[in-house]
Amino acid sequence: MIWIFRIWNKIKFFLRKNEPSLFYCVSKGDSNLKKEIMKKSKLFMGLGALALVGGLLVAADHIDAPSSMGTTADIADFYAFEPTEGSDNTVFAVDLQSNVLPDLAYGTFDENVLLEINIDTDNDLVEDLVIQAIPRDGKMYFFGPVAPSETGLNGSVMVDAPLGSVDISAETAIVETTDSGVSLFAGPRQDAFFFDFFQFNEVIGGTAPLGFKPAGDPDSTDDDDETAVDTFDGANTMAIVVEIPNSLLGTTTGQNALGLEVYKTWVTTNVKQ
Repeated sequence: MIWIFRIWNKIKFFLRKNEPSLFYCVSKGDSNLKKEIMKKSKLFMGLGALALVGGLLVAADHIDAPSSMGTTADIADFYAFEPTEGSDNTVFAVDLQSNVLPDLAYGTFDENVLLEINIDTDNDLVEDLVIQAIPRDGKMYFFGPVAPSETGLNGSVMVDAPLGSVDISAETAIVETTDSGVSLFAGPRQDAFFFDFFQFNEVIGGTAPLGFKPAGDPDSTDDDDETAVDTFDGANTMAIVVEIPNSLLGTTTGQNALGLEVYKTWVTTNVKQ
C-alpha cells in the first residue's frame, strides 16, 4: 500500500511580488535527455510533502511520513529565503535523505524520484507554478517555473519548460549559473537542522522538568550536561538548491499574517509509477 501525504496545514508564507519575465531554456545538447525523461517519467505519484512560507522560514520534517521515511524520497528540510536583505532573488533549498550518515558520506539521488517546489501566487493554496528537479546520469535537470500539467498528488515532468542543469557534486561543490541568472546545485551537504533529539525525548517523556537546554558555544567540541547537543552534527543530506530571480516567479496576490504580499510555497517528492 502507498501512503500519500500532503501537509496543507503547515503552509504559511512567502516572499515579495515581482515582475514577470521569460523562462530560460537549456542548450540543444540536452534535448535527447529531455525526450528520455518524458518517455520514462510520464507519471509520478506524490509520496512526501513539506511546506513553509516567509522572508526567512525553515521547515524540518525528518522521518515524519511513514511511506517515505528512510527512502530516497524522504524530505528532511525545506528552506526559502532572500540571499541578502532586499535582494531580487529567492533561494529554495531542499534536503532529502536525512539518513546519509558520516560513515556513508555521499548518498545518491534516485532517478525515479521527481522533486517539485510548488508555488502559490493567488492565495488559494493550490500550486500555480512548479520548479522541478530530476537526476539523470550524474546530472540534475531542472524545469520551470511553469504552470503544472495537473495539480495535487500526481504530475509529470514539464519537459517543455527547461530551466537548466548541473553536474551532481561530490567532494567539491559545483554550481551552474544560467544566462538568466538562475544558480543551480545538487549534491551532499551537512544537515543544517539543529536538534537535540535525546533531550526532546526526555522533555516529552516528562523526565526533563527544566525543559530544553540552552545552546552552547558553537566553536567548542566539548560536550557537557548543561547545553544542547546537535544530534545531526556530522550527518549529511542530499541537497537541491535553486537561486532564482523573483521576476521569473511573476506577481502574487498572496498575503501573510502581517498583510504583506508573499509567495506561498511547499515541496513534494513524487515517485515514478
